[in-house]
Amino acid sequence: MFGEDHSLPLVLINLLGLAGILIWHIQGRRHPTARLVVQILFFAGMSLVLWLAGISPYYLDDGELQGAGVLLAKSARVLWWLHLAWTMIGFVHIYLTLNRRPQEAHLLQDLIVGVVYLGVALSVIGFVFGAPIGPLIATSGVVVVIIGLALQNTLADVFSGIALALGRAYVIGDWIQLADGTEGRVVETNWRSTNLLSGGNNVVVLPNGVLAKQGVTNRSRPDESHQISLMMRVSAAHKPRLVEEFMLAVLQGCERIVINPPPAVALKTIDAIAIEVELLFRVASAASRMSAQNEIIDLIYEHCRTNGVSLAMPAQSLVCVPMGDPKERAALTAISSGAL
Repeated sequence: MFGEDHSLPLVLINLLGLAGILIWHIQGRRHPTARLVVQILFFAGMSLVLWLAGISPYYLDDGELQGAGVLLAKSARVLWWLHLAWTMIGFVHIYLTLNRRPQEAHLLQDLIVGVVYLGVALSVIGFVFGAPIGPLIATSGVVVVIIGLALQNTLADVFSGIALALGRAYVIGDWIQLADGTEGRVVETNWRSTNLLSGGNNVVVLPNGVLAKQGVTNRSRPDESHQISLMMRVSAAHKPRLVEEFMLAVLQGCERIVINPPPAVALKTIDAIAIEVELLFRVASAASRMSAQNEIIDLIYEHCRTNGVSLAMPAQSLVCVPMGDPKERAALTAISSGAL
């Protein structure tokens, strides 16, 4: 269509490439779909011109190596490779947006973008400028080894962040807890660290390497509800079945716990002093544990005073008394099982 003279198609490719860059920047990042459409249209137009003119993006023809045509030919091919990279990145961005929230896929997207740009840069150096890629890659490998040895801890955090992002152990908004007791809601993840918003409204910055080495409990999966266990000791003077019914009534009267699944009461042990009772209940989220537990303790106090139920002293507070002093032994026993 264009004949053997490549000047006109090369000029057209340069104009299309520059126009695509201008429109790409004018649109901004707020319209990713429109940006992708523009990238595809301009890249398709440039590829069509290359195909109709019989121009290969992989090497320069002998006729293009003469005079000022060299600069025109190289710039056209560089722009074509650049638009190819942007089109691929646009597809990746749309795919990640449709399948998961962009904040969650931030590390994965950056990794793919880096690979695409590296591949395009090597292609431009090798195909357009004719430079040997092998020695360049070998030299780059030596440099990478030196940098890797100098930045071992940072690289460990980076690769740990990539592994955590691919494994999706948690996402933005999840409430997680580490094996050392640190817990909070995930508010940000980046290449080096993960930021948690703790219950005290403080931001805890955790290196990704620390998260990868410790056990992480995701309290937001399969849902936000969280089970709490509260231990109580009731005087053994009361009947166990009545203690169970009493504690269950306390749980059913609490407004800050989850009704379904229903709360439960487990009678753990009994001795001469006390009945040990475990209260099992769920709250809507880990952040509401304190308020729900405070309400239940307050209800237990009120119900005990109203119904004359006695709480027993903690087991560690009991004192051994010599067998030869029955009066002191009786007094301490009365204190241990005394009313609230």
